[in-house]
Amino acid sequence: MEPRRIVLAVILMAAVLVVTPLLFPTPKLVVGTGLVTTDSLTRADSTASTPVSISPTVPSAGAVPPRVMAPGAISAGAAPVTPIDTTAVTTARAIFRTTNRGAALIGAQMQQYPTLANRSRTKGEPVELANPGDRLLAFRLVTPGDTVPLDRQQFRTTRTEVDGKTTVRYDATVAARAVSITYSFLPDSYRVHIAATVAGAPPSSYLLVDMPPGFRSSEADTTEDHQHLAYAYKPDKQNAKGVAFRSLDPGERKIETGPITWVVAKNKYFLVGLLTPVGQPGFAELDVTGGVRASKQATRAQATVVTPLRDGAASFELYAGPQEFTRLVAVGREFETSNPYGGWLQGVVQPFATLVIRSLLWMKATLGLSYGWILVLFGVSVRLLLWPLNQRAMRSSMAMQRIQPEQQAIQAKYKSDPQKLQVEMMKMYKEHGMSPFSSLSGCLPMLIPLPVFFALFFVFQNTIEFRGVSFLWLPDISIKDPFFVLPILVAITAVALSWIGMRGVKAGEQQKMMMYMMPAMMLFIFFNMASGLNLYYLVQNLASLPQQWLISQERGRAMAPLVRG
Repeated sequence: MEPRRIVLAVILMAAVLVVTPLLFPTPKLVVGTGLVTTDSLTRADSTASTPVSISPTVPSAGAVPPRVMAPGAISAGAAPVTPIDTTAVTTARAIFRTTNRGAALIGAQMQQYPTLANRSRTKGEPVELANPGDRLLAFRLVTPGDTVPLDRQQFRTTRTEVDGKTTVRYDATVAARAVSITYSFLPDSYRVHIAATVAGAPPSSYLLVDMPPGFRSSEADTTEDHQHLAYAYKPDKQNAKGVAFRSLDPGERKIETGPITWVVAKNKYFLVGLLTPVGQPGFAELDVTGGVRASKQATRAQATVVTPLRDGAASFELYAGPQEFTRLVAVGREFETSNPYGGWLQGVVQPFATLVIRSLLWMKATLGLSYGWILVLFGVSVRLLLWPLNQRAMRSSMAMQRIQPEQQAIQAKYKSDPQKLQVEMMKMYKEHGMSPFSSLSGCLPMLIPLPVFFALFFVFQNTIEFRGVSFLWLPDISIKDPFFVLPILVAITAVALSWIGMRGVKAGEQQKMMMYMMPAMMLFIFFNMASGLNLYYLVQNLASLPQQWLISQERGRAMAPLVRG
């Protein structure tokens, strides 16, 4: 292998293994001017003492209310009228809990997903999304001149069951207006239709919906779970965008004006999302603010969705459940992109990640094997598909090695005459049926698998289908190998590939050094990566060994006359 190809290989591997998480940084937040002052610096946290209120921005005439109170505050005269109660609605997929205190959604339990965490919770019990004391959805009513938070207003509860569909309606008189909020729970689903009506609501009235300020972690690796805490949203006719909790300093604020098709709050595997009904205008605004940090990890933030009250009414859809790819696709409105992959390269990375996950799901449905074996077969399939291209590239590299002495002689002879050197080099390439680009073609196989690796890198971050899947000694292919066997095997097979690749080649000191440096770098990078990603890469290396051996044998036969000469 030529030294310049080794250098290029190092650069490519560094790009894949080291720079991948850095290639797609969260864009720097830009503070905008919102339709409604949402006072989102107040944390929706049961441990907070006194709500923190910010002075509102000056509204445009007739467009926005002049005063907005913080979440948790209550305007004068709003007194409880009924006792506080909680209503639990059980569907085939989840148990939703709402309360008549503010007509809020206070919990969602995932019936088919067990808790994997073993701290402070019983391992194996159903996943609960809400943190203790938090609300998954809370409401505020904005009218010109005033904001009324509903979180301490007691509503009257009416529950009805029709054809297996449960509806919970909350009614109250708020600021002399009849207010109604209705939840319609779809059977065998994680979806809920929510409608709000405000009798006599004047023009330029809004309903503010406060999203979850955090999630209860149910994962074995809670640190990694917290690193995925984020809000995401899809502006109309644009790609989805994400705002990670960790990208926001405490109190840092971002305002995104509408129309916005959907907004989600999410951790690694679950999300709570609001979607505008198909064919209706999008949300008017999203206001996101960084939360207070009790440690280095950012586990709190605040997001408020602003939706106009049109003729005193607003409606939207709720999805509170797992990030199952097929289920998110079925929701429509590009909801499956609620994990925006790739940052500024989203237009390239997201479609490729979608293709990879579709392929893995198809293989799972067709073959009925566990995802561990699916990854093994996927790795072998990718390597077999690339076999002809690899073969051609390796032979091109061998041809370059054969003409290298002649090439060096020409370069030495015409080093003082660049024009003549170029003519003679082109003549030499033509005689051997090659071109100046033949040396680069040997690196092409290194470039082709990169999109697959990029896609898998992102897919393993949020694909709930891999969650808790065991394989051989691995308790969960979505997290790192607890015994670090796979990253060590990846490094060992990388050494084997390098050693076989240099058989029959007179290796210099630089090449010998790279034979060990590359595997060492791979060991370092793969050490804490998902074991499933390690498994895929190990299979790739193992599947490459036969081809590398055959090519080395062919190279030995081709180079033998040169060695004897």
